[in-house]
Parts: sequence; C-alpha cells; structure tokens
Amino acid sequence: MERIIQHVREFDGALVVLPGPDGGAPPLAWGDAFFYHAPDGRVPSNAQPYGTITTKDLPGDTASDLDPPDRWRVNIHVGRTRYRELTGEDPHTPDGRPHDHAAADRVMPHPVYGAYGWVCVVTPGDRTTDTVLRLLRAAHDDAGRRSARRHGPTSPRPRDDGPARGR
Repeated sequence: MERIIQHVREFDGALVVLPGPDGGAPPLAWGDAFFYHAPDGRVPSNAQPYGTITTKDLPGDTASDLDPPDRWRVNIHVGRTRYRELTGEDPHTPDGRPHDHAAADRVMPHPVYGAYGWVCVVTPGDRTTDTVLRLLRAAHDDAGRRSARRHGPTSPRPRDDGPARGR
C-alpha cells in the first residue's frame, strides 16, 4: 500500500489525502487514501478522487472482504474504454458474469462503482502492482485534462469599473 501511495505522490499536481483522527475526517475514512489532481494542494470542491485505497468493509460495500488483517483494495476510475479493455465488459451493461470481488491480486470491476468506469484490485501483488501503478498514472492524467477543460487556461479577468460615466 505504501508503495502505491508514494508512487502517486510523485505525480505532478497530485494530492494524496490520508484521513486520520487529527484532521476532522469521520472515523470511517481513517486509514484510507484518496488521490486527486490538485496542483494547488487543496482538495477540489468540484471533483471526486480518481483513485482511492480502502482498508475496511464499508456500509453497502462488503463484497471484497476487507476486514481481515492485511487486506485492502485500490480503486481506480479508468473510464469506459479502459474498463472494457480490462474486464471485457461494458460498464453500463455488465454481461452478468459472476465476479469474486474478494479475490486478491486481480483487476476486476469495482463491486459498487463498476457501472461508472471504476475497477479495483484487492491487495495488489506480483501480478497486478505494475498494472495498478500504470492505471493510476493514466487516471491522474485524465483528471488533469478534465480539470483543464473545466477551468480553461488562467487569464486575467476584465476589470469592472462600474457604470460608465460622462459619455
């Protein structure tokens, strides 16, 4: 887990949020990690993380069986095209194949957010760590492009001197 967090920290404009007891985050988030494209170092107010690490079962999300020791899951927004390439399924119309979401070291649809183009890997190991790192890099770059489209190039705003006088 630390290797993945460190890898993401090295991306230009990356913000890694690690909630804990001192930051005011709810206890449910403690121990998890959230990855954002945030060149200003602040959590974006209008964007979700492009990747997360979940260290425990959550309400409505228990299929990965994360409560036993040394189990955790990395979750990555990969979009529809990469999702199809990785899973062989369309995120909006899954083919009904059963998935063992508790299986470790396998790229698979996210058990809750797969329909939105998210994949996950429980406790990445030899087979998937390099793929996870590559997918996180691509997700970070995608988030940067989305941010640039939303905010556009920075340029000074025209000055507003109020109503014109004496014309």
